[in-house]
Amino acid sequence: MHPRVITVRPLSPFTVELTFADGTRGTVDLSRWIVGSEGVFAALQERAYFRRVTVDPEAGTIVWPNGADLDPDVLYELAQQAHTTT
Repeated sequence: MHPRVITVRPLSPFTVELTFADGTRGTVDLSRWIVGSEGVFAALQERAYFRRVTVDPEAGTIVWPNGADLDPDVLYELAQQAHTTT
């Protein structure tokens, strides 16, 4: 189990900057889960709604008001990849 998300900052459409409990920071493109999606992820295609992302401190991941969320372990792996390539 990886460290959990402690801060999120929405950037360009479908991209967020994440900080994890161990200090890892990275920019993660979430478009693969959002673009063309249905269900809870469909609302995230609207820029204003996407920007309503917050951190759920109990789950240690990012969430939106409609209950959409992503696995924090996947986010950590992506943030680490982004961090090592920048």
